[in-house]
Formats: sequence, C-alpha cells, structure tokens
Amino acid sequence: MDNLFQNKYLIQTARAEWHRYDGGIYFVTICTAGREHYFGEIKTETEPFMELSSIGQYANQLLMDITTNYPHVEIPLFIIMPNHIHAIIFIDGEAIWGMNAKDTKKGEDNGDAIHRVSTGGVTGWHNPMVTNCLGTVIRGLKARITRWANQNEISFGWQARFYDRIVRDQNELNNIAEYIENNVVNWQLDEMNIQ
Repeated sequence: MDNLFQNKYLIQTARAEWHRYDGGIYFVTICTAGREHYFGEIKTETEPFMELSSIGQYANQLLMDITTNYPHVEIPLFIIMPNHIHAIIFIDGEAIWGMNAKDTKKGEDNGDAIHRVSTGGVTGWHNPMVTNCLGTVIRGLKARITRWANQNEISFGWQARFYDRIVRDQNELNNIAEYIENNVVNWQLDEMNIQ
C-alpha cells in the first residue's frame, strides 16, 4: 500500500498510539524551515549567550506567557536557539478534563468523555483541532509567531513537524533540563548548528 496523500509521500507519525497527549510532561523541539537562523545568533564574549532577534524576542515572550493562551499548560524550562526551540511542556490533563491524566490514555474512559468536547464533528473528543493536546499548543505557538513575523514583514518559516518525547520519570526530566540549560554552551557541537 502506498503512503500517498495528494501525490506526496506521508511521513508516518512517531506519536505513541497509546497516549492522547492531553496530559503529561513532554520534551519538545520545534525547528525553523531549512534550519535558518531566524531567532538570533550565539555570541561569545566571556561566555556564549543567545542574542535574540526581534522574532526571537517575540517567541520568548509567548513561551513565558503560555498560560495566557493555554491555562492548562506550563513551560517551566525552555531555550530559544538560532534555528530551533527546546522546551519542557507540562499539560495538566486533570485541569482539562476534570480527571487524572493517567486515565486519558487512548481507549480508556471513566464515563466523563461525553462531557469533554461538545464540538468536533464525527470524531468528537478525538478531534485534534478541538482538544487541548500537545499538538494544539504547538500549532498555536507556531501560528502566533508566523502571524507576528508576517505582520512585521519578517521572512520566516517553520519545519512542518515537531519532535516530542514523553518524559517518563524524574531522572529523564533532570537529564533533559541539563541538556536545555547547556544548549547555548554546547552550540558548536550541536547537530542543529548548520550554517
């Protein structure tokens, strides 16, 4: 069977089929189109630091104020690099559904599903456009940054998808946090450092 849509090959999703992405902790990487350095540059004086461009500053503000648009989401740690953003994103599934996030796995239902989403057509609460899942948050961030760039006549584009990893335990969270905190210092060795 060909994996074609509109005569283009589809990239199979790497998402976990057993998880709905509407509650949990995620490590996310969002890249710019062509890995262009839209968000600024790494400068070195005494120590390397990220000097944000105007679009990088806007992205920084959006990430810091995430609860304005998504009250169920927290981003306790993020870094904006020249051509990508790394973030730890916490989605409070209990706040969204009034239930424990561990009960939101695909195929499980405690009877509250009928009250969750009143729109979404035939897919109901499975519709990713109306749920408060990770994809909705990332699409919203990408759309706001793109709109701001267009309004300010700044050339800008995103890579079509984003990378995510479900954070499963405290040790993994600590390792990811350390990676994010050292991203600027390790830029010269970063695989995303392409010129």
